[in-house]
Amino acid sequence: MNKSSNWYKLDNAAKIVPSTARGANTRVFRITCELKENIDGEILQRVLDETIEEFPFFNCVLHRGLFWYYLEDSDLKAVVEEEKTPACMPLYYPGRKNLLYRVNYFKKRINLEMFHVLADGTGAFMFFRSLIIRYIQEKHGIDADIKPVDEFSLEEKNVDAFGDFYSKQKGLKQLKEMSSVKAYQISGEIDNDLLPHLVEGTVSSSKFYEAAKAHNTTVGVMCVAVYIKAVLMGMNRIQKRKHIVVSVPVNLRNFFKSGTARNFFGVISIDYNPAKCDGELNTIIDFVDKSFKEKLSPESIEQTMNSYSALEHNIGIKVIPLPIKNIGIGFFDKNAKRGITSSMSNLGQIKMPDAVADYIDRFSAFMTAQSQQITVCSYMDKMVFGEVSPFKTHKVMLNFFRLLTEMGMEVELGTNDYDEEQ
Repeated sequence: MNKSSNWYKLDNAAKIVPSTARGANTRVFRITCELKENIDGEILQRVLDETIEEFPFFNCVLHRGLFWYYLEDSDLKAVVEEEKTPACMPLYYPGRKNLLYRVNYFKKRINLEMFHVLADGTGAFMFFRSLIIRYIQEKHGIDADIKPVDEFSLEEKNVDAFGDFYSKQKGLKQLKEMSSVKAYQISGEIDNDLLPHLVEGTVSSSKFYEAAKAHNTTVGVMCVAVYIKAVLMGMNRIQKRKHIVVSVPVNLRNFFKSGTARNFFGVISIDYNPAKCDGELNTIIDFVDKSFKEKLSPESIEQTMNSYSALEHNIGIKVIPLPIKNIGIGFFDKNAKRGITSSMSNLGQIKMPDAVADYIDRFSAFMTAQSQQITVCSYMDKMVFGEVSPFKTHKVMLNFFRLLTEMGMEVELGTNDYDEEQ
C-alpha cells in the first residue's frame, strides 16, 4: 500500500480510468442482489455503516495531482437511498469532493455502484457479499456464527497488487499491440442523453453448463463463443471482412496470490476473423477454446499483468504533467476501442453462507461502456447476463438469447427501457 499521511497512489489498472470516463462510458459498474422480499432501507443503512469499516479504502475521494490522480481518505458517509435515477450514472466529478460508490435499493433489489478507480468486480464483490450477509442476518435475526467472507487482513485488502508482482517485460509494447486491429463495431440507435440501457437475461445455470459440456467446452468459452455467433448473425457480407474482437477481463488473483479488494485484473482479446471461418458454432467454440488456452498461459498472463504497470514504470511518461497525460491516454483509449467489438466479463459462480443463501433470489452485474459490455454471473441455478450500452435497441443480445433458446434454455428478460421496434 503506497500511502503517505492519508493519500494513496492509484493502482495501475485505475490510472487510466479518470481520463477515459466520458459520455456513456462513465466507468461505473453495478452489482445487484435480488432478495425474495422488499428491502428495509433503515437496516441497509446500518449494515453499510458497519461494513465500510472493513473496507475503509472505499471511502476515499479522488484528486488531481501534478503527474497522476490520487485518492485521499475522507470522513464522508454514504447515504442509502431508494433508487430514483438511471443506473450507473457518473460518480466522479472533477473538482468535487464526493464518494466514488453508492448503495441504493428498489423493491427487492440492493445495488452497489462503484467507480472503477476503486476496485474491479471481484474486489467490489468482497465488500458487497459482506454487506448482503450482514443485512440478511440483521433483518431476520440470524445469529449463526458466519465466517468472514475472506481471511485477508485490512492491509492485504488495501494493497496495490500490481506493484507487488510487477517485473519489467513487454509493457507498453503489449499495450500498443492491443490497438493494432480494426474490429467490427456494434451500432444502433443511441440514446440522446447517452443514458445507459440495461438488459438482463436469466437462464438456468445447470442447463447452460450441460450445453457447454455437450460441446466439450467450459462455461466461459461457451459464453464468448455464443456471443461471437450472435454478433455474426447481424453482419452483412461486407462487414464480415472485419474481425470480431471480444475483450475478456481476467481475474489476476487466480494466478497471483493476493487478497486485494482494489483493481487486480488483466484483459485478453479473442480475435475472430469471419473471413477465415465457416461461422458454425462448433468451429467458433474450437477457436475460442484454443485462444483461451494460449492467452491464459502463465507467460501470457504475466505479460498482461506487467502491461498495466508499464505506464507507472516508464520514466518518460512519469514526468509528463497530468493534463497532457489525459490527452495522450484519451487518444490511446479511442484507438484501442477501435480494436474491440465488445467486452464480456464472467464473475463466475457466487457462493453465499448456508444461513443466508435461501433468502437470495439472484445476483447480476453491469458495466458501462462506450459501445457494449456484457457481464455474467451465476447464483444457485440462475445465470444472469447483464448488458449495458447507450443503444436503445439490443439486436446482438436478442440474437444471443435466441441462440440460447434454440439450445433448449428458457430465457427470462428484463430491461430498464422499452422500444416498440424490438
